[in-house]
This record gives sequence, C-alpha cells and structure tokens, in this order.
Amino acid sequence: MNKILLIDDDIELTRMLKEFLEHEGFDVNIANNGVTGAQYLMLNRYDLAVLDVMMPELDGIETLKLIRKSSAIPVIMLTAKGDESDRFFGLELGADDYVPKPCTPRELTARIRAVLRRTQLTHQQKAAVIEVGGLCVLPEQRKAEWNQQAIPLTSVEYSLLEVLARNAGRIVSKDTLSQQGLGRPLAKFDRSIDVHLSSIRQKIAEASGGNQMIQTVYRMGYQLVKA
Repeated sequence: MNKILLIDDDIELTRMLKEFLEHEGFDVNIANNGVTGAQYLMLNRYDLAVLDVMMPELDGIETLKLIRKSSAIPVIMLTAKGDESDRFFGLELGADDYVPKPCTPRELTARIRAVLRRTQLTHQQKAAVIEVGGLCVLPEQRKAEWNQQAIPLTSVEYSLLEVLARNAGRIVSKDTLSQQGLGRPLAKFDRSIDVHLSSIRQKIAEASGGNQMIQTVYRMGYQLVKA
C-alpha cells in the first residue's frame, strides 16, 4: 500500500481527497500547513506528497524548498488554474508534476498513479547500468553519476535522463519523454519537459565541469550526445 501525504490548508478538501484515495487503496496522512508537512516528511516514510501552492504562513513553494533540502520524494503540486509562474517555479525547484485546481479526486488519483508507476518501475525490475561517456545511469538505484560522483537529481529528472540515456545518440521527442518520463501524454502548451531538461543540463554541467551533452533539436525533441 502506497503512503501519501496531503499538504493543504483546505480542511474540507483534504478530508474529501483522503476518503477518495483511501477508497482507491492508498494510505493517506494530512498536514494542513507547510511546516507540519515538511516535518512529517522528515520523520516518516512516504511514497509521494501532494502539495498545495497557496497556503498561509509557509506557502507551497517555500515548503518544497524545505522538502528538497533533505528528500527526493516525488511531489505533485496543486496550483491555481492558469498560474504558470507557480508551476514553472515549482518544477524548477524539483516538483515532479502539477495539477491545476480545481481538480477532481479522480484526476489527482490518476496523476498520483502515473508518478508512482514511473518511480517504482525499476524497484520491481533489475536493469543494467547505462554508461554514456562519463555519465553513468543506475536504474536499480534510480540515480546518476558523473565519474562516480553523484548527480543530485529529483525523481522526475532521473526518469527523463534515463529515457535519454537509453536512447543515447538518437533524438527523443517531447511526447515520448512525457509518456515515458512523466507517465502521461504531452499536453498542449505544456513546458514541463523543457523546465526539467534545463535543470538536468545544469546539474550535469556542474558535476562534469561544463559538459553539455543534452542538446535541443529544434521542433523534434532532445538528444543525449554520445561522447
């Protein structure tokens, strides 16, 4: 049974979501503010957190910053409909996905399952290490290294990098990256892939001393260049 943490100050909404998710087979805890939510994640093991952006005192963006200091747990952000700035900022800080509010419990459940499928796949199957130049991708541990030095990727960043590494030297479309990396079809005007790939590029460059092995292929997608 997957353990989910809901972090949202809307008490009625979290109660409704908790009831629905438990009916769908999840074990659900609730935190009605960001400070409590971050503390729960530090003290307990969860498989995924759902985090609302708009909260008093400590909002979702600041809460995500606290979470990412100590945990790579998958995080789905709940954002106001049409507020792209919060979405992009959350993705840049390491959120795995976002769902615009208002959303139905069924929609949120589908997103949760998609993220969990992606992050848990390699725990169910052993996979060979993938090496591309100085880059080493370890599917069983869901981590990546550059010359044996760990690259601090979030869960979704790892998933996208693994897709590119498995197709090293070939162009991978954004739709394929979304399907295989995010676990959902690419939505119109969705720039999540671009934001995540920008962060991955930066982290690889920092670990490798400037290597730019991920290239954008105009109107076609992305390519991990073989060294």
